[in-house]
Amino acid sequence: MAENLVDFDWWELLADREFLKDPYPALARLQRSGAVHRDAASGVFFVLSHQAFNQIAKMPEMGRDTRKWRDGWDRPGAALEDPIGHGLLREFTPQMINVDPPDHGRMRSVYEPAFHATMMAQLAPMIVEEATRLLDAMPDAGDIEMIEAFAAPLPLRVLRNLFEMPPEMDAQISQWSAALIKIGDVMMSKEQKLDAMAALTAFKSYLRDHLDARRKSLKDGLIDRVIAARDDERLDEEETLTNLVSMLVAGHETTVTLIGNGLLLLLENPSEMARLRADRSLMRTAIEEFLRISPGGNMILRVALEDVDLDGVFVPAGSLLIGLIGAVNRDPARFERPETLDIDRRPNPHFTFGGGAHFCIGAPLARLEAQIGFNLLLDRFASLELAGAPEWRLDRMNARGLGQLPVRAAR
Repeated sequence: MAENLVDFDWWELLADREFLKDPYPALARLQRSGAVHRDAASGVFFVLSHQAFNQIAKMPEMGRDTRKWRDGWDRPGAALEDPIGHGLLREFTPQMINVDPPDHGRMRSVYEPAFHATMMAQLAPMIVEEATRLLDAMPDAGDIEMIEAFAAPLPLRVLRNLFEMPPEMDAQISQWSAALIKIGDVMMSKEQKLDAMAALTAFKSYLRDHLDARRKSLKDGLIDRVIAARDDERLDEEETLTNLVSMLVAGHETTVTLIGNGLLLLLENPSEMARLRADRSLMRTAIEEFLRISPGGNMILRVALEDVDLDGVFVPAGSLLIGLIGAVNRDPARFERPETLDIDRRPNPHFTFGGGAHFCIGAPLARLEAQIGFNLLLDRFASLELAGAPEWRLDRMNARGLGQLPVRAAR
């Protein structure tokens, strides 16, 4: 495989159906040929080693604001060349995950208190209630499609409760989320951009009305903090709405993939499932191992704010760098037996939630949902096994998750 040749097409690989089903053999080959690769066609740098990604995630010379990408969507003339894409990204960018200090810290400070340990403890009973309701709707035994029945609805219901939205919004939020998650692919078709823009416009409109209605009966929840931040001008209108959209989309998709991918790992490794059933104190380390070995996101972006040397490779200011997390998390230079699921792996410094200042703000909630969900699932069913071939979502490059996971369950 000619990974180092100038005509190697990285974007073709990242969109290849076989790669989307199982990216790890190709990523391992690429990783062996170098920690950092530059795509000649796009000028994008791909980072595959744990050490190199750790460097770009935390060094001050790296940022997250893609408006600073020299050859990117906001370069001179880009609005004329691609008005749809430019308009979409202009609307979607003003949010904490996409901006650099000081704006990043200003925005993040509004939401961070909602994800502290004390708040997670308060949310736990609600998560148990929602997970139990989903389990009660399942048959006592037989075949169950676990993505539709459990992995997808649980995080959506939790977020909907957190943002105080009515149950009838579930289907609509799922539809908007599916369109918007493709922004993370970097390369999008015209149709995907139009779908994402329509979803973003509709989602913002709904949230604007939701906040206006909620303002009439303020309490002390997350939404109330957001309204207060808008009213005292810590956030402007667009920042308020776009951050909420992003948190709902990313918070939903991250946990769907964690639960779905994690359950598949247990089904494919029955000895580890038996080990976890026998010793639930391993649940926390098991969740971290699911995150490491089958991350729900393939790519994490950074932009070079200055010229840097990365593992001997010169990266000029204004370059886009993409960490390929499936390779980073399985780097044999950092992890022993990286291809092996070990639910008691310690330490486990994976980068599925990113690193540095832009570490995923919702990570504590995703971990809590997964811990509760897996514990209740194992409590409910004495036997779980695959009932057919799982199907991976092949309509997106970045978010890697299952579309279907057929399971045969018995109490």
